[in-house]
Amino acid sequence: MFNLHNVLQPRSGDPRLHVVLGAPIDAEPQEGEEVIFFAAGCFWGVEKIFWSTPGVVTTATGYMGGHTPTPSYREVCTKTTGHAETVRVVFDTSRTSAAELIALFFEIHDPTQGDRQGNDIGPQYRSAIWTTTPEQYEVAAATLTAYQERLAQEGFPPITTGLADAEGVTFWEAEDYHQGYLFKNPDGYQCHSRTGVACPVVKGA
Repeated sequence: MFNLHNVLQPRSGDPRLHVVLGAPIDAEPQEGEEVIFFAAGCFWGVEKIFWSTPGVVTTATGYMGGHTPTPSYREVCTKTTGHAETVRVVFDTSRTSAAELIALFFEIHDPTQGDRQGNDIGPQYRSAIWTTTPEQYEVAAATLTAYQERLAQEGFPPITTGLADAEGVTFWEAEDYHQGYLFKNPDGYQCHSRTGVACPVVKGA
């Protein structure tokens, strides 16, 4: 059984409200809610897309998938920590689904670029999904396969997105100024190296 406390390491014990959604950014999923983690390049723009998605309860930016504890943004930018810039998404399953969010994830970046997104180069910008239920994992794997077929038809190389269970993988919450960054800085940098190819919503995988 997925235990949120195994992976969520907030920077501060004080609850902080999401600047757009109003919920605590470190809120645990309640009944009828789930959490999933997405890495799709610079987390500022990725978080904005998900906080703007109906059914999303809260989002947070952070670092995941590396080998160093309590990483800072400066450390992650050295490309030596192994962490990816990641967005934690809590969502209401009665208003949206993991399948819909996963399809959106694949559409908002180019999952074939490896350790980069556009001009953002380094392993911290790699594409990855960490799931928290077996059903999420199955849907993510099926969606990746289906999207790979569509991308291949359009001449794209293989998808490089990493897919893993979040159990035992720590999500290190990013510094406060990274939370809701593009709400606080509306003209801030956004990187979306999309393929322009629609991703199918795979349900019942």
